[in-house]
Amino acid sequence: MSSTSADVTGIMDNAKELDRIREEQEDVLIEINKMHKKLQTTPEVVEKPGDTSLSKLKMLYAQAKELSENEVSIATQLISQMDTLLPSGPPGQQRRRVEGNEQKKKRMKSDSDISRVSPSMRNHLDALASLKGEQVAARVRLEDADKDDWFIVKVIHFDRESREFEVLDEEPGDDEDSSGQRKYKLPMSHIIPFPKRNDPSSAQEFPLGRHVLAVYPGTTALYKATVVQSRKRKIDDYILEFDDDEEDGSLPQRSVPFYKVVALPEGHGQ
Repeated sequence: MSSTSADVTGIMDNAKELDRIREEQEDVLIEINKMHKKLQTTPEVVEKPGDTSLSKLKMLYAQAKELSENEVSIATQLISQMDTLLPSGPPGQQRRRVEGNEQKKKRMKSDSDISRVSPSMRNHLDALASLKGEQVAARVRLEDADKDDWFIVKVIHFDRESREFEVLDEEPGDDEDSSGQRKYKLPMSHIIPFPKRNDPSSAQEFPLGRHVLAVYPGTTALYKATVVQSRKRKIDDYILEFDDDEEDGSLPQRSVPFYKVVALPEGHGQ
């Protein structure tokens, strides 16, 4: 299978997963609305011994939250996958310069249409905007580097119109200049939110043998790793083997907290 065919297959798989998540979201929303109606019409039910209405509603909210965060993760992966297939650079810039007025009007209309986003995309953008002040995984090409690197940055701002993040590298490496912290502007396809440290249910479950992107212990850099021991409990760490981490001819197994492990984007393994 060619690289392009593999990329398209990955996109289709994630698109199907996104559809599945949205269908599940609709089912959860129906159940939530049923509970709301029940509590509005008979609020006294919660006072009855053994009633579990509030517990069930809390569980549904938690499920809706987890589905929404999974939707953000899959959508971010899809955007990243599309970036690998779409042309970029000077040719596109040249095409924009030679556009006629009529073409420009059509494009402006198209841009205006895009601004009227669907509710699910609006929720996605809301979730991205809420990352302000949070640490995330970011794909950045440093100066004099021939490839992108993944490391932890802090979100300063998310621009909804340009759909770009402004981020801060709080701990640049020794090879960076002496000015210390650096800022970058990155497309949202270059950002992956981490699971919430205080909410294990927000973490995606990775089975044994799955390739992931994880923070290497003691650093702020992320590398490709393989799950060699899945979690028994939501709060447990993952046991991983990092690529190119050989010691004495074998890969050591390293413990990494669940909130420092994310899905490996297609085509961006290190």
